[in-house]
Amino acid sequence: MMRTGDAARASVFVGIAPKDAFDVFTNEIDLWWKEGRAYRVAGKRPGRLQFEPGPGGRLFETFEVQGEPRTFEIGRITAWEPPGRLVFEWRGINFEPDEKTEVEVRFASRGNGTLVSVEHRGWSALPEDHPVRHGATLPDFIGRIGMWWGSLITSLREHVATRGAGR
Repeated sequence: MMRTGDAARASVFVGIAPKDAFDVFTNEIDLWWKEGRAYRVAGKRPGRLQFEPGPGGRLFETFEVQGEPRTFEIGRITAWEPPGRLVFEWRGINFEPDEKTEVEVRFASRGNGTLVSVEHRGWSALPEDHPVRHGATLPDFIGRIGMWWGSLITSLREHVATRGAGR
């Protein structure tokens, strides 16, 4: 995890080719993305997280509240460049309609696998007292976001390892 300015960065090595890493990141996101309130709008409720492929596609979560289906759009894809790069907007549940940040994911060939690098940027555009920060200063918040992404992509690495072991 690294932080500079208003961007948090995290990276992880996975033992598969970039094409496969991109596919797992996007098509199997619901399998590796952690559950619970810190990671999903659905919280402890069952839900599904998924990408709609291609520029303009959505990253969204579907779940039920009191038997009624709900969909929360996290953001729109701005760059879909398999096998090397994915960029999408990010909105938290407590963001105003015009507020967003940006996530860039890169997939770089390294030896017998892929270095998956995430950069989540744009936090300085949000007001200092934004509820997403939970009262933290921007540098402290960026550090927390870096650890959050580190935890998520560690889950990606574990999913890839388990997936490979079952073949």
